[in-house]
Parts: sequence; C-alpha cells; structure tokens
Amino acid sequence: MHEELENFERNHVWDLVEPPPNCRPIGTNCEEQREIGSPGFLSEGGAFASVARLEAIRILLAFAASKGFKLQQMDVKSAFLNGFVEEEVYVRQPPGFESARFADRVYKLRKALYGLKQAPRAWYARLKSFLLKSGFVMGSVDKTLFLLSHGGDTLIVQIYVDDIIFGGSSHALVSSFVEQMSREFEMSLMGELQFFLGLQIKQGPEGTFVHQAKYTRDILKKFEMGDSKPMTTPMSTNTVLDADEDGEAVDQKEYRGMIGSLLYLTTTRPDIQFVVCLCARYQASPRISHHQAVKRIFRYLKFTLELGLWYSSGSSLSLRGFSDDDHAGCRIDRKSTSGTCQLLGTSLVSWSSHKQASVALSTTEAEYVAAASCCSQL
Repeated sequence: MHEELENFERNHVWDLVEPPPNCRPIGTNCEEQREIGSPGFLSEGGAFASVARLEAIRILLAFAASKGFKLQQMDVKSAFLNGFVEEEVYVRQPPGFESARFADRVYKLRKALYGLKQAPRAWYARLKSFLLKSGFVMGSVDKTLFLLSHGGDTLIVQIYVDDIIFGGSSHALVSSFVEQMSREFEMSLMGELQFFLGLQIKQGPEGTFVHQAKYTRDILKKFEMGDSKPMTTPMSTNTVLDADEDGEAVDQKEYRGMIGSLLYLTTTRPDIQFVVCLCARYQASPRISHHQAVKRIFRYLKFTLELGLWYSSGSSLSLRGFSDDDHAGCRIDRKSTSGTCQLLGTSLVSWSSHKQASVALSTTEAEYVAAASCCSQL
C-alpha cells in the first residue's frame, strides 16, 4: 500500500484539499465508484477508450511478416495514472493512511485512478495526444493504430490499453521511439513480441507463427478432457444439431464456460469456427446432444494441439475475400449460415461463421447475403 501511494505521489495523481461544500467524495473502492451521479463523481462524456480488434492485431502481424519487421512489445507501468481527469472528482483518504494533520481533507484528482470510470478514456487521450505531437498519424479506421514516416522508413505502433506493440523498417527509428516513450512514461520494455492476449507468437526470418497451444492445454485440463481420446475432425459430417427439447438437460454454467473458452480459441483456429458457433446457439437450454458435440471439439483439439496461423515473409499485401453459405441449413428456422474469410496475400487475417438474419428464399439470395457480409468486412 505504501508503494502504491508513493507511486501516486510521484505521478502527481492528487492534491490534498479542503472538501468543497455539498460534495460527498467517492471512496477508494470500486463498489462506491459505481454510484453514478453521486456528488463529486461525474460520468459525462463517455468512459471508454478505443481497443484494438483482434483482426487488427492479425493484420499487423501479417504486415510485419511481409515487410520483415521485428515486432516488439512494451508495457506502461501504472498506465491509468498518466491520464488527466477533466471532471472535478474528489476521493476520500484511504482508510488507515489518513494525514495526521489534515484528517478531514479529501484528495482532488488531477489524474485517473484504477477503477475510476474515466480512467481508460483519460489514459488513451493522453497517449494519443503524445503520439500525435511526436509526428504520428492516427489510422482513419483503426483509432489504436499510429504510423510514423521518416524519410523512406516507417514505424508502426498498435495500442491495446497499456500494452503497446511496435516495429519498423529502421532500427534507429525504433530506438528513438523507445527513448521518447521512456522519457514521457514509466515503461517496461519487454523485448521481442512473444505473448500477447493469450496468443503465442514466434517471429523468424521466414515468417511469423501465431498459436494458442498453452491456452488449449489449459482449457483441456480445466474441463477434464486432457485424457480423452483424440478425434481427427471437430464434428461428424452426419451430425445435425437442433433444439433437442426431449433430450436430457445438462449444467448450463459448465456448457457456457466451455463455449466461452472455445470462442476465444477461434482467435487463431478458424477450423473450429463453424462448429463452435453452431454449438453456441444452444446455450440457453443445452442438452446432452449439444454437450457431446462440444466434447468432440475438445477431443479434436487434443489431436491438433499445435495448429495455428502462419504468416509468410514472402507474402504479398493483396486483399482477397471468399464467402459461402449453406442454404436453409438450420433445421429450426431454415435460415442459412454464412461463412467468410479474408486474406492479406497468403495470410489469413479474418474469418466468420454466423447465421443470416433473414430466411433466404433461394440459393442465390443466400449467396448474395454471404458475399455482402464478406465485402463489408473487406
């Protein structure tokens, strides 16, 4: 606690002041900070910061592999403490750490605290302002991507809250960026990008390999499927899932946990995208037939533990998309399922499998809806 409070002092997070009239300060715990609208705590203006989408991370990895960039990673220590608070916010002194001389005073925030609703937005605004002043250009679509051009060299920076991925065509440009960031913020340089959001990343001269082998082992162990018999496919071609209202119900909490774990695994495993999304439709009332289908996916994962995405260094940057559908494939409402994928050269960067919103009256209409969805993502 003393170290945390000293960190606040170093960052000039707050000032000890007389409490203003008719102001009830918020506490230093998150429960009290959820009291939106209480005096002294304003939530206007939005509280969310831009966060990079996972396909944006994959595009960056594919682009860097194509250009021969070596991506690195840095972490901002106590990132939210760097964000300035625009509103007037007062906080009680932490219990047990009150000032001996001014026990009745309160802290007026100059910067954001962890748990404060404005904290993510304030931190992102501070970092964005710093990067723009340093000559970076913000992406027109992806607001967490920043580019810096210097002569014929390029530096790319991708932000995910307090994790920053960066790389460039010039070692001097990268070193200059690290030095700038270290002067402005308290940083922890983590070196070459190897782990990010549960993804394992291996960069080499021939390309980049992205996988989730450790995560796969963890979920197999979590759901006690580590000793199960491996399967070569995630679902039998003869399997047809429906609501199965006469089937025996299973634990909804466990089923939803399994689906949630598998959905995150689809970040690098497009081969299970369709079957996971199919099983996810029955989370409201799962039956034994649905549970058996999910367990088969886990058995397939045990057989294909090391599968992942390969981004070749020799890949071009041409953008291509593919789409398909199964006309009236759902036995319940006869809606079609669209399947799409997008590639940057030979690198698969985005894919989806979802049921169409309306019933297609012909195969042509179903194909058109799937193609429109693919083009929208492109």
